[in-house]
Amino acid sequence: MQPTSNGQRLRARTFRSMGTVVSLTVASTTWADAAVDELESAVEVVEGIFADLDVTFSLYRGGSEASRLACGELALAYASETLQDLYIEASDWRLATEGAFTAERPDGTLDLSGIVKAHAVREASLSLGALGLRDWCLNAGGDVLVSGSPVPATREPWLAGVVDPLDRQALLSAFPLESFSALATSGSAERGEHIWAVGGRRAEFVQVSVAAADIVTADVLATAIVAGGTRTLDQAVDKWGVGVLAVNADGTLLATPEFRAAA
Repeated sequence: MQPTSNGQRLRARTFRSMGTVVSLTVASTTWADAAVDELESAVEVVEGIFADLDVTFSLYRGGSEASRLACGELALAYASETLQDLYIEASDWRLATEGAFTAERPDGTLDLSGIVKAHAVREASLSLGALGLRDWCLNAGGDVLVSGSPVPATREPWLAGVVDPLDRQALLSAFPLESFSALATSGSAERGEHIWAVGGRRAEFVQVSVAAADIVTADVLATAIVAGGTRTLDQAVDKWGVGVLAVNADGTLLATPEFRAAA
C-alpha cells in the first residue's frame, strides 16, 4: 500500500523498523528552514517510538521481552506494563473476533507482532499531534494513518493505493482516506504465509484491506478476515462498520460500497 497525492508541497522521510519500511510524509504550505527542521524532529521521534517497541516485542532479538517470554525465561506477570497492556488488548480482540485474530502461534508461543506495528503507528500519531503537525501520512509497511490533507488549502483527502497482490506493479484502488483515517492490508502476497487460518484450513483470501477510524482496528480486522474468511468479513462490516476490499486467490474481489466507489 502506497500513499499517493497530487500535492506539490509534500516531503517524506523513510527508515526501516520491525522488518519493514516506515515513511512519514508531511504537507506544508511552505518549506522554510523551520518547517524542514520540524519534519526532521518528527521523524526522529517516530523512529524512536518504533525502535523502542521493536526492542521489546521482536521475537528475532534474543534479549527482548517477547523472546524471553517465548522461551520461558520471563513470566507474563513480570513483563513490562507496555507488553501486558498490549497482550490484554490482543486478547480482547481475540474474543471480539471469535478467535479469528489471535496473539498466539499454533505452537502456543505468544506473538504480538500482529498488533504491535499498528500500536506503534497509533503512538506515533499522538506524538505528531503533540508536535503540532496536522497534515501528514504515516505508512508502516501497509499500515497507513493520515491526518489533515496533502493540500491543506483545499482539504482534499490523502489517497492510499492498494497494490494488486497478483501484479505488484498495479493498483486495485486509490482509496480516499476521508471518512476513514486508517487503512491496513494483510495477506500472503508480500510476506508469504504468516497468518494462520481458522481451523487450519487454506486461507480464503490472499489479501485483505480494511479502512477504519483507527489504525489498530484496521490492522487487526485485516488480519482477522484473512484468517477467518467471508464469515469474519461479514462480522467486521456489521460490528465495526469498516470498509473492506478482499482478494481471492483467483483475483476476484469482494468489496464494500466504500471501496467500490473508489475503484
